[in-house]
Amino acid sequence: MTIALRVAAFLAVSYLVIVLIAWLVQDSLAFPAPRHILPDPGDLGARDGIRVSIAADDGIALHGWYLPPVPPPDSGRAPALLWFTGNMETVGAMGSVLLAMRPPGTAVLAVDYRGYGENDGRPTEGAVYRDAEAVWRWLETRPEVDAARIAVYGRSVGSAPATWLVARHQPVAVVLDSPFTSARDMAHQHYWFLPRFLTRLELDNAERLRHATMPVLILHGTDDRIAPFTMGRTLAAGIPRATFVEIRGAGHNDTYTMGGAMYRDTVHAFLVEAFAAHAP
Repeated sequence: MTIALRVAAFLAVSYLVIVLIAWLVQDSLAFPAPRHILPDPGDLGARDGIRVSIAADDGIALHGWYLPPVPPPDSGRAPALLWFTGNMETVGAMGSVLLAMRPPGTAVLAVDYRGYGENDGRPTEGAVYRDAEAVWRWLETRPEVDAARIAVYGRSVGSAPATWLVARHQPVAVVLDSPFTSARDMAHQHYWFLPRFLTRLELDNAERLRHATMPVLILHGTDDRIAPFTMGRTLAAGIPRATFVEIRGAGHNDTYTMGGAMYRDTVHAFLVEAFAAHAP
């Protein structure tokens, strides 16, 4: 009996330690903040692109790329796409993908979250939303950008700042790659042995998209083991104007490559239609 009690006590203490660690490291799990040198866009072939530094409202400098519309608009202003990367991605690491996915005639802004790439600061859920607000405000003031025709793109955890902007600024369209429903659902998926109330992050894409009035395109790999395919399906089912595209055989991090030209052309066609519906 004494041995059994000791084993039970050890297991209980071990579980409490795991619970405490899980409580403390949630931000780090969601935003691991990889470091990566941010190259000049011209080094990867985008000679018209520029490195930018955008100040968040708390003074943190956010570095990234701005790619002006090509070709430039004949008259008036061009639409724009605000791009949010995944939790293990940086603009520098994803530069080739950004250039391959660049929609014609559209300005593109992609900026690393605080703590990512070359940026200072510590990423948290609230801080990432603060960063999203800063880059939106910067993009809408560009003289060549039509502020009434800004779309957002979010991949994986980047879907959270993208949907956070939905209620605040009403982008004309939303593109989500491998999104999840919420942080609590993700925690239950991967850490089922922990109590659900332990999750203090929200990252609630499902709630934010429930009343979205703009068109939403969701692309999801059928073999996604990180944010399960069913989460993408669930999100699409709850959105009034959703288009869902499954990428057969793709996991969480290879939707671009597995989707290939179909992925790119689908995104481009979706954006062209959305921008045309709001053309001046």
